[in-house]
Amino acid sequence: MKSAKDPRHIRRLKLVRELFASSFTNQPISSDARKILANAHNLDEKIKEAAPAWPIERLNKIDLAILRLAVYELKERKTPPKVVIDEAVEIAKTYGSESTPAFVNGVLGTILEKIK
Repeated sequence: MKSAKDPRHIRRLKLVRELFASSFTNQPISSDARKILANAHNLDEKIKEAAPAWPIERLNKIDLAILRLAVYELKERKTPPKVVIDEAVEIAKTYGSESTPAFVNGVLGTILEKIK
């Protein structure tokens, strides 16, 4: 993350908030969030494989939103993996619990190894 005012970082924060909110309510969302949610099943499968001790249903909704966005970005391969993981960890520090950044980092590291 270059700065909190970086437009890419702000876009990711907005997407995480939309994905999180969509877990609870049915409201209008951006086309980017729709693309991610359309792939939620595939993204969730990758998350399940990387964190078998944590069923998707038991994950915190914010953790799941962060992971879905990051896994989607890793699959798209438009952004360098280190940037995707760093951004996800930074967002986890902002919105997640104390253990969320380490959890997100571990899950994404495992997924990245499988993608390579």
